[in-house]
Amino acid sequence: MQKTQHKNLADGKWAELSFVEQMGNVGSEVGRAISWQRRGDNERMRKALDRAFELIDLTAGDGRWTGGLRLREILRSREVLADYFFGNNFYRTIPEKLERYYYYFAYAARKER
Repeated sequence: MQKTQHKNLADGKWAELSFVEQMGNVGSEVGRAISWQRRGDNERMRKALDRAFELIDLTAGDGRWTGGLRLREILRSREVLADYFFGNNFYRTIPEKLERYYYYFAYAARKER
């Protein structure tokens, strides 16, 4: 069993965030992973990915998004991320596409404030 990285978020604080805030936070970790990948630091890349997957899983487990298109998007984003970093890159993803995808969530979250 993997250690929880974001204990305060896992304890319920995550559910206080909007969908775009949640996905924007995922994007922050994805951005860190890409940055470490570019620098060739696989250990730090993996740690950032662990945090990103934990946040994606918290988002998928948020009851507000179950049974709808948002859950499908959350799970597809997880699939694409895993495929890029650990699979055969079936989706032909490039880091810039991942960064751009998550950037829009961070931008929208900023505008919500």
